Amino acid sequence: MTWETIRKDSTAQVAPNLADYARERSEFTWSRARKCLDGLPCGRGLNMAYEAVDRHVGTMRGGKVALRCLARDGTVTSATYAELAHRTARFANVLRSLGVGRGDAVFTLLGRCPELYTVVLGTLKNTSVLCPLFSAFGPDPVEQRLRLGDALVLVTTAALYRRKVAERRPDLPGLAHVLIVGPGAEELPGTLSFDALMAAASGHFAIPPTSPEDMALLHFTSGTTGTPKGAIHVHEAVVAHHATAAYALDLHPEDVYWCTADPGWVTGMSYGVIAPLVHGVTVVVDEGDYDALRWYRILDEQQVSVWYTAPTALRMLMRGAPPQRSNDGRAVHDLPALRFVASVGEPLNPEAVVWGQESLGLPVHDNWWQTETGCIMIANFAACEIRPGSMGRPLPGVEATVLERGEDGRARITDGGVRAVHEPDVVGELALRPGWPSMFRGYLHDEKRYEAAFADGWYLTGDLARRDEDGWYWFVGRADDVIKSAGHLIGPFEVESTLMEHPAVAEAGVIGRPDPMAGNIVKAFVSLRPGVEPTAALERELLAFGRRRLGPAVAPREIAFDQNLPKTRSGKVMRRLLRARELGLPTGDLSTLEGSV
Repeated sequence: MTWETIRKDSTAQVAPNLADYARERSEFTWSRARKCLDGLPCGRGLNMAYEAVDRHVGTMRGGKVALRCLARDGTVTSATYAELAHRTARFANVLRSLGVGRGDAVFTLLGRCPELYTVVLGTLKNTSVLCPLFSAFGPDPVEQRLRLGDALVLVTTAALYRRKVAERRPDLPGLAHVLIVGPGAEELPGTLSFDALMAAASGHFAIPPTSPEDMALLHFTSGTTGTPKGAIHVHEAVVAHHATAAYALDLHPEDVYWCTADPGWVTGMSYGVIAPLVHGVTVVVDEGDYDALRWYRILDEQQVSVWYTAPTALRMLMRGAPPQRSNDGRAVHDLPALRFVASVGEPLNPEAVVWGQESLGLPVHDNWWQTETGCIMIANFAACEIRPGSMGRPLPGVEATVLERGEDGRARITDGGVRAVHEPDVVGELALRPGWPSMFRGYLHDEKRYEAAFADGWYLTGDLARRDEDGWYWFVGRADDVIKSAGHLIGPFEVESTLMEHPAVAEAGVIGRPDPMAGNIVKAFVSLRPGVEPTAALERELLAFGRRRLGPAVAPREIAFDQNLPKTRSGKVMRRLLRARELGLPTGDLSTLEGSV
């Protein structure tokens, strides 16, 4: 199947928002995009929650369904924009009653439940800062992020609090308020009932004046050699959320939209909560876990028209439920409402793009962005040719380039300057010109790390890519060691540190081992303390220890014992060499190894 065939076979059912790529790029300005939003009444600024909820109520669209929530048992409940405005106002008043105000950090540790949306948008209305946590995190990552993010409030459930927070609470003196969603608060000292507080709160709340540069969201991203970084995003980011969802996801107000990403990650927040609600669409929220037949049923019964998911999920579907057959014998799942499918989180293999065309009748549109960018930067568009395996082309308002690499794989910086690679298909570090509204404004409490992310007027992404002669970008890999597993970014340092807390472990090195389903799985190489024998029982114990402390999404799936981990002269484990040995790749220059000359 050729690229042109895929494009022609994917005729949109509605006129695409981006029909002429070259013209839109030449005419686009962020100031024009800003005019598509309302702003707070009386010129009081720009607030994400107002744009996502209240402005729809003010334009007689309050009766439209905003959220269609599917419980694990299949029960469906809905909330209109007017109802969501009322609930979020109540939560903003709850925060005010607790003395929580502008700039104070409110964390969530919740699954995909209706209350999450209330907390997120109510926090933003209150001009407090929202930081979502992935509910599958173990106690260590949760505690670390609560501490690093200066958490004042945590909203969670009784079960999650007992398992992941209660024992760590004494080490979090700044955590003043824990709100328990559902039953159980009365049995947990030091917690408050979310439901009771909501019932007592007023449903009327006047959003305070909000500067576009006021901090709104804090998203943690893991590096490889240090603690997680808290990327700061401001209310102005909503301009980019709105524009990019129109271009890259082709959202229209009449759409029923489903983003399968967990709201604890930036995708699930930017494009699972904020962007679709700003567009006034109906958002499908599924509390259940992945199941192929369940997902097809949701797509069918909820009449989903735009679907945003992860390559891991698509690969699982490719091996899951057998496709139906159309009259002409072509394998097609009968999903007449579905008109656009997009994917993000890790590189999308070409086979998945073609599978989408053959099984769903639609190709899968890959796109690329990061926690730091806050929104989609490079994408394949509804009306444009798709080159399977490519990230696509930069969005209007986004300037990207490929920078010449140095020996460490990152952009070569000489006297503060960098060199853009103009030749096609040369691998270099992907870089972006700052200026888009959702660009992160800093790493919380870490100005040096923020400054190091920029050089010569470019934001250095840390990703390696190449650009073909027609301007399509192709992802090559990370310049550092961050592991992408099933759509999650995992910092090896975090996993290594936890493993070394086990009394049997002296040192650990962690890499991502390629996996056909998850993209990568976490594999740990462990050196044991003197006198400890490497046994199958110990291997099982360490795997269980990792799952207990880190959660199943982050913990290692495989452990290998190695008493001679390769290290630099400074004592740092050489993950690059571990990966090369594991995959049978060239080891390259070994002069930095301990004992080398």
